[in-house]
This record gives sequence, C-alpha cells and structure tokens, in this order.
Amino acid sequence: MASGQLIYIADPMCSWCWGFSPVMASVIDHFGDNLPVKLLLGGLRPGTTEGMSDSMKLTVREHWSHVQEATGQPFDFSFFERDQFIYDTEPPSRAIVAVRNLDNDTAFKMLKFIHHAFYAENVDVTDRDVLTSLAEKSGVKREDFLEQFDSKEIQAQTLEEFETVRTAGISGFPALIAGNDTDGYEVITVGYRPWENIREIIAKLMDS
Repeated sequence: MASGQLIYIADPMCSWCWGFSPVMASVIDHFGDNLPVKLLLGGLRPGTTEGMSDSMKLTVREHWSHVQEATGQPFDFSFFERDQFIYDTEPPSRAIVAVRNLDNDTAFKMLKFIHHAFYAENVDVTDRDVLTSLAEKSGVKREDFLEQFDSKEIQAQTLEEFETVRTAGISGFPALIAGNDTDGYEVITVGYRPWENIREIIAKLMDS
C-alpha cells in the first residue's frame, strides 16, 4: 500500500473502544505521518429513550469487567448505581462531529476526553453542559462548539455518519480499516486487538 489512510470507527460510549484507546494512540504516533487517520462515529445506541434496566446494567457491567481485565483501562463501577440512566450515544457522538468540523485534529482529543470522563470518572457524557466543558478542554471555544452542536446540520451529519458505517457493513466497534479510494480498503480489525498485532498488520500493509 504505497499511499492511503486509516479509518477508525468508534463510539464514545463503547467500552471496547475505551479499551482500544491506548492502541489507537500508538497507531497515530507510529503511523500517523505516513497514514493519516480519519475518525468516524459508528452509532452504538443512538436515540435511546428508556432508562437502563437491571438486566442491561448486568450485561454492560460484564462487558466493562472484560475490557478492564483485557486492557487495564480504568473503570468507575459506581456508574451502575445511577437510576434509569439513558444510554443514548448520539449526543457525545454529535459533540465529536461538531468539534471535528471546527478542527479535524481535535476530534481524537475530544474522543479521549469523553471516554475518560464516562468510564473512569462516571460523568454523564450525554449532558450538553458536560460536553461543552469537554470541548473547551479540547481547545474549542464554547460559543463555537454550541453553535455547531445545536445546529440541525450537525445533527443530520451525525445520523448520516451512523448510516454510512452501517451501509459499509461495520457492525462492531472499535473497527480499523486501511486503504484508499483507488485500490479499496482492507479491514485491520473489527473488535479489540493489542498493539503488537495491530502494528504488525499495518506494517505488512505498508510494505505491500
């Protein structure tokens, strides 16, 4: 692969994506100069309106435990003491789209901040004020972020991005693909893989 890009498909409220965060940081550090990395939002549970049931809490807690065991990433399990939390992944996804439209290079930083706030600090990242603060922490001006975040255009763009990912057949996150529009794209992973495996796959692709 003489030239191309990496496309990372994630969700800010996907626990395995949080587990994959250090791997993606290494990918960008090692390959980013030669393979630009584009972030797409997959839409894990957009538009959820009902609070988490006890059975859903149990299922999600098991996922978090598996991710923590496999990756060592921190989790605040007091999250499961929340009553009727609405697990809607659209607002934080839209926040990343808004930030990306203002400054493409800041999108990964915003994803990292949302991930850490939600999983390690038990912060409600579906909340508009919380997302505004995280955008400011990422270096985006408050008024600029809110203008984007609240716009119908960004809402539509976010939903269109979810649909693009679904149409491409990507149903699991994190997902990482590599290639270009001329030669096509190759899946590096759908689901978590450690850095050593990812590095080997990308290196072979770059030599091909």
